[in-house]
Amino acid sequence: MITSIYASLAVLLIVRLSISVIKLRRKKRITVGDGGNEELHLAIRTHANAVEYIPIALLLLLLLELNGAPKILIHILGVTLITGRIIHAMGLPAKDLRKRILGMQITIYLLIGLAILNIGFLVFTGPFKFW
Repeated sequence: MITSIYASLAVLLIVRLSISVIKLRRKKRITVGDGGNEELHLAIRTHANAVEYIPIALLLLLLLELNGAPKILIHILGVTLITGRIIHAMGLPAKDLRKRILGMQITIYLLIGLAILNIGFLVFTGPFKFW
């Protein structure tokens, strides 16, 4: 399963972002919420954003793989997912709007592409094959 490579890399990214939140909580002595601290707030949102987008992207990637998409396509889409999420994770806490926007654009377009590809594979090669 090719998707397992990208799921594993995504988990490592999520764990890294979680560790950033934990370190800031310790440093700022804030146990719950962000305590009004902007740096902690940004770290929390960076982690949360990854957790919000990565699972659905991985699910769609796995379904595409199970639908018989070419291996190279799964790799290209997996690398795209990880790249977009890393760019976003770098941009949000640094307040780098360009990276943040680019990371989200990559992620959103990837999700749309994965949805369309999954539908296409079902319609043209799967149980809903019309031809």
